[in-house]
Amino acid sequence: MTQEFWRAPLAVGPVDADVAVPGSKSLTARELLLSALADGPSELRGALLARDTRLMTAALEALGARIEVQEGDFPVIRVEPGPLRGGAVIDCGLAGTVMRFVPALAALARGTTRFDGDAHARQRPLAPLLDALAGLGAGVESAAGYLPIAVTGTGGLTGGVVEVEASASSQFLSALLLIGACCEDGLTVVPRGRLTSRPHIDMTVQTLRERGVRVDVLTGPEAGVPGGGGSAGVGAAASDIPEVAWRVHAGPIAGRVVEIEPDLSNAGVFLAPALTVGGQVRMRNWPLATTQAGDAWRELLPRLGAQVELRPDTPATGTLVVRGTGRIAGLEADLGAVGELAPTLAALLTLASSPSRLTGIAHLRGHETDRLAALVAEIRRLGGQATELADGLEIAPPPAGRRLAGAVLHSYADHRMATFAAIVGTRVAGVELDDVATTSKTLPDFARRWGALLEEGA
Repeated sequence: MTQEFWRAPLAVGPVDADVAVPGSKSLTARELLLSALADGPSELRGALLARDTRLMTAALEALGARIEVQEGDFPVIRVEPGPLRGGAVIDCGLAGTVMRFVPALAALARGTTRFDGDAHARQRPLAPLLDALAGLGAGVESAAGYLPIAVTGTGGLTGGVVEVEASASSQFLSALLLIGACCEDGLTVVPRGRLTSRPHIDMTVQTLRERGVRVDVLTGPEAGVPGGGGSAGVGAAASDIPEVAWRVHAGPIAGRVVEIEPDLSNAGVFLAPALTVGGQVRMRNWPLATTQAGDAWRELLPRLGAQVELRPDTPATGTLVVRGTGRIAGLEADLGAVGELAPTLAALLTLASSPSRLTGIAHLRGHETDRLAALVAEIRRLGGQATELADGLEIAPPPAGRRLAGAVLHSYADHRMATFAAIVGTRVAGVELDDVATTSKTLPDFARRWGALLEEGA
């Protein structure tokens, strides 16, 4: 049987479009888990309903929460917490938030909870989190630090101080912070190694504080002085970030009504055509203040040659307007704080007129796929030049006398590799993708949304 591929739509001219994206996956996952631990019911408005978050709701129900989902253009998830119970078998799919956050929750339950997932999920690292949970007294069984795993709890954790190697994923650290208030003595989490994706940690701290949990950010050479805990911006090296630890105090987690922000990392995908083919794209409901890593698009896109303006509409949100000419400049950037933006940025840089260098993203080798190797392979498949570095990528235009050409690109079961292909395909004819359905991980109905964007701009 002949396999049918998705043909990425080629833009016929500059775009002029209004776009909207579903709710933030990162915020939805954190708020779901905290809702399951809360002292009362919660309601998440504008939540993401996609494969990752549906797996999260199923996992939380298996551990004792009662969840009601209201489908539609503005999804609402209602969570009624219940006593935690072990004994379930959890399907993690390929969701990092499920395979990292939920085992920490299971350590608070009584009994053994088992976890497994997709084939690619068995290649995503878990050992640092499992070591930390074992150090806190949970029983842990694993296949050399990868799925499948089993976590056995006795109905609670004492807490105290725990160290975790955080260089491979900030989710290890966030998972521990999210359960800290439920530990008898609270929990002080001390990261080891280079701290990556700091905005995601700041997001975790903010969601805890908004539910009444006291969290101290400890800074200084010995992480012994309470500090502010601000995010490091794009381009900040590891040495620019002070040594830091977090102390989560024991106490109740409040149930609450939450308005979930749109997913700003995914927003970058829909803003990209303004740069690849010129024109302008407008996105409403952009938060004026946020912990999302995707807010860095307001800094990154101008460095590529775009004009970016955030026009306030309400005290909390505005309309982001991105204008481009179709000409993209290369850049050098340390993306250690915002590594999830790398595949979308790499798609733009594949079309750039000058070389680029992205660093600080060695941890992308442990994402849904080895994103560094995948990006190099797919850029070369198109006829571009790309080289894998120890902690990043170098990307350059095709050699003199050659041009990018269409090809069948591989998704690697990775939603961001699929959207990489879509972005390049706006300007390079004949780009096809082997599995556009993998975008359902965080962007339900992506192919229709993408086609509508380009048709609206035609």
